[in-house]
Amino acid sequence: MAKKTTAEDLRAMSDDQLHDKLIALKKEQFNLRFQAASGQLADTARVQKVRREIARIKTVQSQKTQSKTAEAAAGAAS
Repeated sequence: MAKKTTAEDLRAMSDDQLHDKLIALKKEQFNLRFQAASGQLADTARVQKVRREIARIKTVQSQKTQSKTAEAAAGAAS
């Protein structure tokens, strides 16, 4: 079973690492949907865990983007 990634762990990652993790989770989500459709899904709770982890990554990415935008605006205003 995969360890739950906290938002703090995600904030410590670089943009490229977040992007790679997001792609890996989306692939896993696709595979889980495929297994569910064919009736072979053993761990049904994993679907929700993957969805939440994807949302967590997207939230951290958006926060990083907002902070970069705010820093750029503050730098331009100086």
